[in-house]
Amino acid sequence: MTVLIADAVDTAAIETLRAEEAFDVVVSNAVEYESHLEGAEALIVRSAVKVTAAVMDRAPHLRVIGRAGVGVDNIDCEAATKRGIVVMNTPGGNATAVAEHTLALMLSLARSVPAANASTKAGLWERKKFQGNEVFGKTLGIIGFGGIGRQVAERARPFGMEVIAYDPFVSSDAAKGSGVELLELDPLLARADYLSLHLSLTPETAGIVNADLISKMKDGVRIINCARGELVDSAALDAAIEAGKVGGAALDVYAPEPPEDTSLLSHEQVVATPHIGGSTAEAQAKVGLNIALQVRDFLKSGVVVNAVNMPSVSAEQYGRLAPYLKLAERLGSLVAQTSRGRPVRVKLTYLGEFGETDTAMIRNAALSGILNCFLSRKANLINASQIARDRALGVSEVRRGKAHFSDSLKLDLKTEDIHRAVEGAVFPDGSPRLLSIDGIYVEAPLSGSLLYVRNQDVPGVIGRIGTALGEQGINISDFALGRGEPSSNDEPAEAVALVRTDQSLTASVLEGLYRMNAVTFAKAIEL
Repeated sequence: MTVLIADAVDTAAIETLRAEEAFDVVVSNAVEYESHLEGAEALIVRSAVKVTAAVMDRAPHLRVIGRAGVGVDNIDCEAATKRGIVVMNTPGGNATAVAEHTLALMLSLARSVPAANASTKAGLWERKKFQGNEVFGKTLGIIGFGGIGRQVAERARPFGMEVIAYDPFVSSDAAKGSGVELLELDPLLARADYLSLHLSLTPETAGIVNADLISKMKDGVRIINCARGELVDSAALDAAIEAGKVGGAALDVYAPEPPEDTSLLSHEQVVATPHIGGSTAEAQAKVGLNIALQVRDFLKSGVVVNAVNMPSVSAEQYGRLAPYLKLAERLGSLVAQTSRGRPVRVKLTYLGEFGETDTAMIRNAALSGILNCFLSRKANLINASQIARDRALGVSEVRRGKAHFSDSLKLDLKTEDIHRAVEGAVFPDGSPRLLSIDGIYVEAPLSGSLLYVRNQDVPGVIGRIGTALGEQGINISDFALGRGEPSSNDEPAEAVALVRTDQSLTASVLEGLYRMNAVTFAKAIEL
């Protein structure tokens, strides 16, 4: 088996592959590698090589592409999937480097290291000017408690810091295991002396550090961002530092990069580095070795780790599974978007004949729909179960022979706040459709922009919903209504509506719905 290394990787990665007698390891470069594509079964790259569909066409035996790093923008993953080629990357390989850089920036803020360094090198001796602060006894608030956030917590505690965290997708038990108190966002902001961002970038987290959020923070707070520049409204942060609300900031990431508006960076109490959090010799060596191990294990035994696309399946197999994969992913996204609170458990119930087969891909499709509502590291058919385990999300499966509708899938999501259950099926035209929510029958399409409403089943609600949307210029393309069983105490029954609209809904539309006394819950859903 020929393994083609087309970009520079660490020597240890090369030797790991060469230790396998069955491997013919060809070490090339980004200019000359194409001459070796004909016999390659594995291709290892970093960022210099662009693995296009044309490149894959020249490698008819290619089975796996390994990216020594996280980003796969240089790889045509869709083309790889169509060809049955697994694409792997190495997420988390630079987690230690980023965590250490976060601590370095925090200490630099506490002791004004960059400014003191510049002053001393300029021939000054300003000891009084640079009187600092100890981090001992201070509270570090971590927003985003994934792999990097946990490493930051582990490193901050020996400094004598109290560590608190906020992450809507991490269970309280998982945080306790790290010795960290998990809080809601507002209480965390009120207590944190230092605030470190480790959130994924999603539509919900973009610009999360804005004027409103800053107003809830402790006076004099210091903010560190080694995650994504888009998390921070730089103008709001600039104004808060100018006003003295924020005592300082340390930034390694910006939007855009390099930053165009440098007014924020002009403050002496702002420490800035050029997105070097993950740039260490050790991190680069680690991602090279990791991808070598992943490629080796895949070629030897078919083990797939950190894949970013679908597994290699025949066209016939994929044709049978594809509609159910779409159903599972859409149901997962719906149940996540209609719930609130930190997820604790997911239960999948397979009803009908399809549940008697291997359901691993269907399970991962459902989990990816749930997880991708919260994470920027995209979960997929390969890595969804692993990500769920990392997030302490319990997963169980049940198979039942009988179904209300030929073959149907039911998803139960239990959070720390509520329990939500949805059921759906693939209709004869191949489209995924919703059958019920929380046991209330409501048949609706699982696609597009949707309005999800729960309300008391009293006269006039449907008309008022239509009027509210019409007044905002929102056209309704489908209106599905389900009614629960009447209660025994003469209280109105509960009703569920799923309304598909021609355009996305605005916050003002939802505010108008909540002004209706009968409406108990309203949420805009995108599928």
